[in-house]
Amino acid sequence: MRVDRFVANLPGFNRQQARLALARGEVSVDGQPAYDPRLDVRTFNTVCVRGKVVQQGVAARYLMLHKPMGCVSATADPEHPTVLDLLPEAERSDLHLAGRLDYNTTGLVLLTNDGQWSRQLTLPGSKLPKLYDVETEQPIEPHYAEVFAAGLYFAYENLTTLPARLTVLGPNRAHLSLMEGRYHQVKRMFGHFQNKVTRLHRLAIGPLTLDPGLAPGEYRALTKEELASLEAV
Repeated sequence: MRVDRFVANLPGFNRQQARLALARGEVSVDGQPAYDPRLDVRTFNTVCVRGKVVQQGVAARYLMLHKPMGCVSATADPEHPTVLDLLPEAERSDLHLAGRLDYNTTGLVLLTNDGQWSRQLTLPGSKLPKLYDVETEQPIEPHYAEVFAAGLYFAYENLTTLPARLTVLGPNRAHLSLMEGRYHQVKRMFGHFQNKVTRLHRLAIGPLTLDPGLAPGEYRALTKEELASLEAV
């Protein structure tokens, strides 16, 4: 919300009084005078008006978690444990997932209380490739890479997938880099060749790689450098 509208919504203020308070330097955001009425105020900002704190900002949280098999990417589920259940109850407040993984898919997931940040990461135009380690039931043939690079037509959605990059690592193992995350997309792509995916693990989202020191179910906060790398994409 714009800071002038934020102040105007406070008791005892209207739009004109809010603008006057801003012009006089009576409003500060995170300790800095807020002269520009267009300045964005979020729940993470501490706002003071005439020396009084009218909003105490909450800390923004950005976590990476190593998702194990057998839990759902949801904040609550009546039948299965969720990713949030892996965190102590006191640390779950206001957190949500920035992107999802299937029930039996493992690897990197991101948790945050910053809705704007998570939307930017998950928008179709975010251009953040997701890198997966894939194992299959049948051998992965060389021509898979050409088909994936050209895009596959999904009749259910009536769309063709964006080009994907396949790097074959062994007879039944490969790395696959996707620019999107359609429903069961990796499994459906290999299913095009009647080749069942037996293990699927997400290694990275854009420049952010899963910390190899995190065991399944463990998590940690993103570093400033990791956050900056995502913002730079």
